[in-house]
Amino acid sequence: MTGVQARVTTADGRHLVATSGVADRATGRPVPPTGRFRIASTRKAFEAAVLLQLVEEHRLSLDDTVERWLPGVVRGNGNDGRRITVRHLLQNTSGIHDDLPGYTTPEEYLQQRYDVYTREQLVARAMNHRPDFAPGAGWNYSNTGFLLAGMIIERVTGRSLRQEVTDRIVRPLGLHNTTWPGTSPSLPRPHARAYQLFETGELVDVTEQVLVDPDSIVSSTRDLDRFFRALLGGRLLRPAQLAEMRRTVEINEDIGAIWPGGRYGLGLVSRPLPCGGVYWGHDGGDGGYITVTGVSDDGRRSAVVSMSASLGDSLDHMLGQQRGADTLIQNALCGRV
Repeated sequence: MTGVQARVTTADGRHLVATSGVADRATGRPVPPTGRFRIASTRKAFEAAVLLQLVEEHRLSLDDTVERWLPGVVRGNGNDGRRITVRHLLQNTSGIHDDLPGYTTPEEYLQQRYDVYTREQLVARAMNHRPDFAPGAGWNYSNTGFLLAGMIIERVTGRSLRQEVTDRIVRPLGLHNTTWPGTSPSLPRPHARAYQLFETGELVDVTEQVLVDPDSIVSSTRDLDRFFRALLGGRLLRPAQLAEMRRTVEINEDIGAIWPGGRYGLGLVSRPLPCGGVYWGHDGGDGGYITVTGVSDDGRRSAVVSMSASLGDSLDHMLGQQRGADTLIQNALCGRV
């Protein structure tokens, strides 16, 4: 790892922050304890919370079909929005196949780092593929499903996804470090630079890039700690909707290797704790930043880890990176910090 920052909230309310490594390999400056980073798929928990608030308000149902809100968008090659529900999207059980652009070599990174896509373009790419399975008949991680969920939020409310997340979550919780970069290839300061280790063995600075997801979020360990504790502590959703969010299904073998014992709810993952019980969160990784999160069942204890390097040269290294962060989080939630 080039750099790591971690934040822990203990059961008695103490906030502990630790950093290690460097924020910039060229200058050797230390990792800032309040550094910003791209949270990637951790954003899925924010989107799911907003959709469940709309369910509370009786503005839509988890059993509504995609076709109802986005007529004609999910169609072709066996894809059928009339059979896919909002619940399927948030649960990764829609069967929609992912086909997102991405880079696997330093050359591809340099060629693609400023490419801009709309949600509609990304969904259209997925529609060129047959579904992975019939809706509800399996589980497969689908970023495209959450792109559609964001489009549904906008159709239901008549407002942008950013406005809804800001007004419903960011402002009420005081998440002052949580922003949307849009098509900007840079991050607000302070931040550690992001690095990607490619299969070629090259460690490349990939900080400057436009992420494929047009609604990417930049945040901090402080803000993610506050968000997940509020979510699991019942401050964002009523008990019935939080229970829906925590109703989990079995994940597939590939993702199970990354999240051992994991189960997926609605934009929320449960994992077993070595000291008993489970913890919740949602990890994310993209653009050289890896985010790993965990919060106790009652929302009182929390841990967030941000790593500013992605070890993509081998599966063993990627899993080793995940295990290191998992161990920190599990020790913190089991009171070993």
